[in-house]
Amino acid sequence: MVYWMRDPTRRFRERPFYRPEEIDAACERLVNEFLLKHRGKVEYPLTTDDLTILIERNVRDLDLYADLSDDGTDVEGVTRFAVGHQPAIAIADPLSSDERRANRLRTTLAHELGHAKFHDEVFQMAFSSGDLLSEAREAKIVCKRETMIDAPQTDWMEWQACYASGAYLMPRSAVHDLLRPAVTASKRLPPFHVAGEEAPAFIEVIIDRFAVSKEAAKVRLIKLGFLTTEVRTPTLFD
Repeated sequence: MVYWMRDPTRRFRERPFYRPEEIDAACERLVNEFLLKHRGKVEYPLTTDDLTILIERNVRDLDLYADLSDDGTDVEGVTRFAVGHQPAIAIADPLSSDERRANRLRTTLAHELGHAKFHDEVFQMAFSSGDLLSEAREAKIVCKRETMIDAPQTDWMEWQACYASGAYLMPRSAVHDLLRPAVTASKRLPPFHVAGEEAPAFIEVIIDRFAVSKEAAKVRLIKLGFLTTEVRTPTLFD
């Protein structure tokens, strides 16, 4: 059950609040159910084709080669909401057309899916209550390059979509299962500092298994508590 709270940005009267573990669970459930039906087993990475099919089953339209230049030169994805309809997702053509940016494309697709799955309800409520302009029957979220992987929590909508993107591509259970042997071998408890000797190996393992960028892997490991940017105070057990 979603908990609703006052929206400090005043974009909406109320906004949905999700704990990180709630987003993790919802994303992993959706991906696992899809993979079992689509492949017959749950295995990673989630390919671009996998992700495209998954999104097409959860939105009314997916445009992978959209001209988003009117929204800005640094816009890579847009999710559109309409009264009584599923969301529609558009991805900037230069991103989809460049094979060298495949990881970035998948991150963007997962980010926009996060908006579609976690934010449609708040837009539908705003449409029906008149919180948006009375004549508005459509609205959109414009997502820029710099906030696709991580965003400040004050921008709750982008933060949730960023978190969901990582959760779709690198599900919590799979990450824990993958890193458990390495953590055990270190004979230390996480989090490990991002500048420490363990961090590069952890990040590389995530990159190899889930086919994500170094930045996406690092952010996900920080979110899940395996890595930290904070300096730890040494203890008797270090």
